[in-house]
Amino acid sequence: MAFASTFRRFLNGSSTPSLTIRSQFASIRLNSTVTTLTAPKLFISGLNRNTSDENLYKAFAPFGRLLEAKVIVDRGSGRSKGFAFVTYESVEEAEKAREGMNAKYLDGWVIFVDPANPREAQPRLPPRQDNIQSTEPGFTSNKTVGWTGR
Repeated sequence: MAFASTFRRFLNGSSTPSLTIRSQFASIRLNSTVTTLTAPKLFISGLNRNTSDENLYKAFAPFGRLLEAKVIVDRGSGRSKGFAFVTYESVEEAEKAREGMNAKYLDGWVIFVDPANPREAQPRLPPRQDNIQSTEPGFTSNKTVGWTGR
């Protein structure tokens, strides 16, 4: 019964329960406030699938001069993957945005703001050489039929 009344107050917009809920969400990501920023790029997770680049830009613009606000979308479907990157002009502005927007609501969902990790270099594999014929007896792979014996 207590849950129902708390949930009802939350839906009605009462200020006290929402502060409690926000503080609970903030404690989930306590470790995100411990690390210091070294670059002005932030990783935003927990986005609503309908959040656009424009909505993201409007939400993060009050904290400083934004260079980029990009929601990551799936190549095939064109739908949001639920995360984004925001780049500021300085690290100080990014830190203000991180403190101001972490565990806050954006388009009805709680978002989390963390420092963006630099992209790791992907190792390049040598190209496949399917035309090389093996001189060893045994099984080989035939692309059209399957496994064949020699």
